[in-house]
Amino acid sequence: MAVSVKICGLTTREAAEAALSAGADFGGLVFFPPSPRHLSLDQARSLAALLRGRARIVTLMVEPSDAQVDEVVAAIAPDLIQLHGKETPARTAAIAARSGRPIVKAFAVAEAADLARAHAYEEIADYFLFDAKADSSATRPGGLGAAFDWQLLAGRTFKRPWGLAGGLTPENVARAIRIARPHFVDASSGVEDVPGRKSPEKIAAFVKAVRDAQYTDARAGAA
Repeated sequence: MAVSVKICGLTTREAAEAALSAGADFGGLVFFPPSPRHLSLDQARSLAALLRGRARIVTLMVEPSDAQVDEVVAAIAPDLIQLHGKETPARTAAIAARSGRPIVKAFAVAEAADLARAHAYEEIADYFLFDAKADSSATRPGGLGAAFDWQLLAGRTFKRPWGLAGGLTPENVARAIRIARPHFVDASSGVEDVPGRKSPEKIAAFVKAVRDAQYTDARAGAA
């Protein structure tokens, strides 16, 4: 099965060009002020123009207001919206209806019980993303470079295609794919030199590692 690649937290033209040159399938733009990858609408609009038609544009928001959803959709015209907070099924459905965009719903994972929460969103979200749960002192829910136990996902099936995030790097992504068997993988801090500054070399190495780690998945029809 071919595993798609999302490079999240793009902040510069150089990073976006590197993601495109490497063959990434999705480019993530972050709208969350506590993140070192947070973008203004003007910054994001420029990057979206570069990505458009070459990779699918994903705008990441955390428990956004209606006004923020409207503002981001109007300015960026994303292909998908990623909700990375504690949005309820009802709120997720409302944002999907309001935006007219497919939704990637992220879930914070530390134990098996955290995965079960996704089932409540199977008729609402279009994609799931399983990320490492931040500790109580963290100021943001993702992009922290931490991984969770990928074995928790081994053999799991969901009604929606799902991705893996959290601490993925060029060095460990092949192993993560072999264990968890996701439909896509999502890297941010693992392809950076410092928080918020992507490394073109790490992006290229990450995408190559994913392409080299394709697998045969008996669950492929269970998307």
